[in-house]
Amino acid sequence: MAYKHGLLRLLCVASAMLAASFSLPTAAQAPPKPAAATSLSLAKAVFAGGCFWCVESDFDKLGGVISTTSGYTGGKTLNPTYEQVSSNATGHAEAVEIVFDPAKVSYERLVQHFWRTIDPTTKDRQFCDSGSPYRSAIFALDAEQLKIATDSRAALEKSKPFKEPVVTEVLLASRFYPAEEYHQDYYLKNPVRYKLYRTGCGRDARLKQLWGAQAAL
Repeated sequence: MAYKHGLLRLLCVASAMLAASFSLPTAAQAPPKPAAATSLSLAKAVFAGGCFWCVESDFDKLGGVISTTSGYTGGKTLNPTYEQVSSNATGHAEAVEIVFDPAKVSYERLVQHFWRTIDPTTKDRQFCDSGSPYRSAIFALDAEQLKIATDSRAALEKSKPFKEPVVTEVLLASRFYPAEEYHQDYYLKNPVRYKLYRTGCGRDARLKQLWGAQAAL
């Protein structure tokens, strides 16, 4: 079953790459995301929750989030490509860099939202995607974020509505590398293929099983 769903994602990626190479419109009716604003009052956060298409989608719906960028972090390879990361040889995880307005949404709120969009009980896997690139992690950008995320994980261990331990990593971030353009806003550019992948991967079904009414769907 995992092979079947892995093949489904490969087909989605391949079709997106093909469309990008020929500059074909993939979803002309999709509304554009707002451009990232440049302001000293804005802040950043980095989360890894498996497929970065899904993480983008889950955070774009949260008020106070200005922009999301899919990319790679946590490894040693410089300027990694999707193919390299997918080979499990770079040490990088698929991740999303979030630009947010702290006046509208706090980092603590982002962390709380993150927990309810992932399965924090599986190591080197999220839903149908397995391997270290799909591990869940919070990449803190400074000591304050690290404390907030660490405290949040400790609190979750006491209040979680499931029995399994939380294995999601909390660590200081290393360099973030934006992913290829065809990965950015994938759920907006390719809504049909995205829905097919997300449903086939069982992401929302597992979130409901884990979190119940608390799931961020």
